[in-house]
Amino acid sequence: MTVQRQQTTQLLDHHLDQAGPRRSHWLDLPARRSSVGIARHRLTEQLNAWSLPEPTVDDAVLLVSELATNAVVHTAGTRMLCGVALSPDGRLRIEVHDDHDAPCAAPGSPDPDDESGRGLLIVRALADAWGVQPSPTTGGKVVWATLGTAADDH
Repeated sequence: MTVQRQQTTQLLDHHLDQAGPRRSHWLDLPARRSSVGIARHRLTEQLNAWSLPEPTVDDAVLLVSELATNAVVHTAGTRMLCGVALSPDGRLRIEVHDDHDAPCAAPGSPDPDDESGRGLLIVRALADAWGVQPSPTTGGKVVWATLGTAADDH
């Protein structure tokens, strides 16, 4: 692991660990469409390793897919950081950081025949909470979502 990547990982772990000790996992990926599939696959592996319920894994993978796709399609960034953390109280926090400093546009209302434009609407429907803020790690922005992991949350 390079020194820069190690420092980035330490910053990200610190950012996600502000609410207390928990498990976290990070991917540093190029901002390319092919990276979205890698993020989905690696997140699925990690969440299954944490023995999370299948419906939670499915929702979390869909959330990271939508957030990562937005980072690739709607920014001029060159890299993205995808992270997930499991808090002691059983909550997941999913983050996707881009390195482009343009503000995030509010989700629109796509026409019924539009083939795209529903990503943040899906995030809003699945997540318990979500938001956008400047990323202290990449200089761009971070879009985050939280999700419960208890079986009765689904």
